Amino acid sequence: MKTICTIASALILAGLPLVPTGVHAQTLEKVAAADKITVGYREAAVPFSYLLGPHKAVGFSVDLTQAIVDDVRHQLKKPSLKVDAIPVTGQNRIPLLVDGTYDLECGSTTNTSARGKEVAFSINVFYAGTRLLTRRDSGIQGYADLSGKTVASTAGSTNEKVLRKYAADHHIDVRFVFGKDYADALQLVENGQAAALALDDVLLFGMRANSAHPASLEIVGDTLQVEPYACMVRKGDAAFKKLVDGTITRLMQSGEFTALYKKWFESPIPPAGANLRMPMSEPLRANLKARSDKPAQ
Repeated sequence: MKTICTIASALILAGLPLVPTGVHAQTLEKVAAADKITVGYREAAVPFSYLLGPHKAVGFSVDLTQAIVDDVRHQLKKPSLKVDAIPVTGQNRIPLLVDGTYDLECGSTTNTSARGKEVAFSINVFYAGTRLLTRRDSGIQGYADLSGKTVASTAGSTNEKVLRKYAADHHIDVRFVFGKDYADALQLVENGQAAALALDDVLLFGMRANSAHPASLEIVGDTLQVEPYACMVRKGDAAFKKLVDGTITRLMQSGEFTALYKKWFESPIPPAGANLRMPMSEPLRANLKARSDKPAQ
């Protein structure tokens, strides 16, 4: 509460407005007053955001975040604006954004109508769908093979909800176990605690490429429910969403977005030089022109 009051006092002295709720300043005003922006990152969401060292995150979403931060610096005329980065998970990413702990997340978060009641989303920057990663010796080739088996996912993910519905609709008896993050969920499959891992297809390709034994894993099943990824900002902050959307629009129009895509999805990436060899999908290619922020259905 002391930090919020300090920021509020600084804004009042500067003649800047507070948000209607009185709880948080609008992001750009908050950042200007603190001379700092705080961004969230995922620790194991290859190739979007993942760690190379104890606190060194890299990836497609990290590069997008940096471009947005550069535009914040330019708009606020603060070239030396400090950037703090904190790790977030599927469970805490929305609460920590809403309560003002951090200001922006570009990770592997699906833009959904339900989440849109709590946060706002940028222009969609990726489209993914749920599939399964399993051991090659598991005998699992599709969803019907999951009957009576345990499937891993991450708590709070849309993948769990999609697969639960599919299983119910097709009378497949599936049990679930949850990892605290993507790496933990993968370990549940590798050590035999789960028969398969249900996540977005691109995450599965990245996890397999960077696993200790990629040849022992395979990705199976038709794609369930194509879903858009987008950056998250606080709800009701039109000015900051406009800036974020402006950055993404600029990158899409200039060809820089396509170059970033090729860098992370069609080229060798650190740490081991794995190549996902994943061409840009038709939905994403179309959104380079449409630049929609429409949520998943």
